[in-house]
Amino acid sequence: MVNPPPSHYADIGELGEDLVTQWLQSTGWLIIQRRFCCRWGEIDIIAQYPNTTRNQIDSTLAFIEVKTRSIGNWDSWGKNAITPKKQAKIGRTAGIFLAKYPEKANCSCRFDVAIVRCQPISQQYPHHKVIPEALAISSVAGYQFQLQEYIPAAFDVID
Repeated sequence: MVNPPPSHYADIGELGEDLVTQWLQSTGWLIIQRRFCCRWGEIDIIAQYPNTTRNQIDSTLAFIEVKTRSIGNWDSWGKNAITPKKQAKIGRTAGIFLAKYPEKANCSCRFDVAIVRCQPISQQYPHHKVIPEALAISSVAGYQFQLQEYIPAAFDVID
């Protein structure tokens, strides 16, 4: 399989984030922000699950790291890329977000990871290893994206 040019990877990552965003919204989450950036790093998606019967203190705020990978990847579909160093960067970035939006500071916060598999539609062969059922699927620009795993509270940030 020929690898796409490096400039293509950002597009693939954004399309994976689009799928996760759509799935989160379909399950009741409100998307607060995408690609929140600061000097410490970037958070792919920030979403809030509101508790409609209580006040905002009972809402959950999720800082979501999306890993989109193609077949033949080297890092267990992106799971191995969530190193302690990456977790610390996400934690510092989340702290900056909460400082910028103090009205969210009383929410219960967690760090989630979404694993998205990407494959060119032209390279989908029935003899490939069976992939577990996806949480969500989309086809865009000649690729099929599958949200294979969503891991709530995937890690805790330790200062």
